[in-house]
Amino acid sequence: MGTNSLNKLLAIVCSVFDAYSTVLFLPDKNSSEYILGAQFSLGNEIREDLRLAPGQGLVGWMIRNRKPLLINNFDRKRSRLGYYTGDEELKVKAFMGCPLKTGEGALCVDSRRSYNFSDKELKILDMFSGLACDISDGLTQVEQDLVEHRFYRSLQQIQGLRRQCPHWSVFLKAFLEIVSEATRFPVCFLAARDERGEGYFIEGSSQEIFDAKSLERKYSMKSGLVGWVFSNRQAVCSGESVCSAVGQTLLGKDAALPLCKTFICLPLLIHKKARGVLVLAHPEAMEINCATKGFAEMATDHLTLFLENLYLKSRI
Repeated sequence: MGTNSLNKLLAIVCSVFDAYSTVLFLPDKNSSEYILGAQFSLGNEIREDLRLAPGQGLVGWMIRNRKPLLINNFDRKRSRLGYYTGDEELKVKAFMGCPLKTGEGALCVDSRRSYNFSDKELKILDMFSGLACDISDGLTQVEQDLVEHRFYRSLQQIQGLRRQCPHWSVFLKAFLEIVSEATRFPVCFLAARDERGEGYFIEGSSQEIFDAKSLERKYSMKSGLVGWVFSNRQAVCSGESVCSAVGQTLLGKDAALPLCKTFICLPLLIHKKARGVLVLAHPEAMEINCATKGFAEMATDHLTLFLENLYLKSRI
């Protein structure tokens, strides 16, 4: 929905300037690079998968220096746009672009006709870049609101599980599935400490990613990042310094678990001991935003409370 709104705006921009293509670059949420946020072209030669680093090509130069560009009689030997496939860029004869008002992106237009863009048109493009920025910010806010609403609804579901699923195994399965769906992390499992605290085992998972041997196995407290969380009673996320020291593997090098580049490991603290570790993992490299981490922490608190109640009932 958001991309369609921006594409419609770029179609208007292209029409106003009688241009061939209009492209909008926006920051990538998971890196320091910039990606094609929207585009409109009279042809089909735009590189959809293009990624730009600050300073790369004319567009990267604008983003890094936060200065507009207007180039007539485009010299392809000295300048490069980079957003066309093959040799299509050779047909460009004029170009102008403006950085977004936040500096996080750029709006560009080009022409294949013998036509000179004017300073007045550059100012108009700058006004369009401001509008594109406002639309993009608005869509980002809507997306954040939808994510927060999804997390709220998921917490409501988790709260209701305590009444709907009094049995631990049924509760845990439903809990892990809700957390996995809410965070969009396909891998979600609970590691539980053994009675003596000598190791841990897999208590349950949102997906059947563990074979029977892995479920029966007891892992050492020195095994993987999960073992580190048990021993140190501290949460850990991918990208933190401890990951380099301990290693990126969650359960150890010899564990039968798919490679996960993004993860959150949260301890379940009961009576000052880490009785379990909730693990969320994703095979792709992603940024862990505050909303996702906050939801995972609240979900962990709910799970800890459920386990405390079970512990007290068993004592009674």
